Amino acid sequence: MGIFKTRKNKTYSYTPRHYKGEGNPYEIKHKFDDYRTTVGSNKGLKNKIVTALNDYKHNTNQTANKRVLIIIGILILVFLFIIEFDLSIFF
Repeated sequence: MGIFKTRKNKTYSYTPRHYKGEGNPYEIKHKFDDYRTTVGSNKGLKNKIVTALNDYKHNTNQTANKRVLIIIGILILVFLFIIEFDLSIFF
């Protein structure tokens, strides 16, 4: 009995009596996972950022992209007003 070993759960090969589909009936999966590229086992911060940017670039809904850019711009302006940044240097 090791001190640092974790105990593994028991697994059984049980299949429900009336299940006639394919795959695992107990798998919890979101209904949009097949269409997303950012869902999965992305390890590391760089991989997550790269896949998110690729998903953003290949998005067919251009109005959503514009909306995200407008929201980011407004948040940056609010942040600059909070820290009392002098915007007169741009004019």
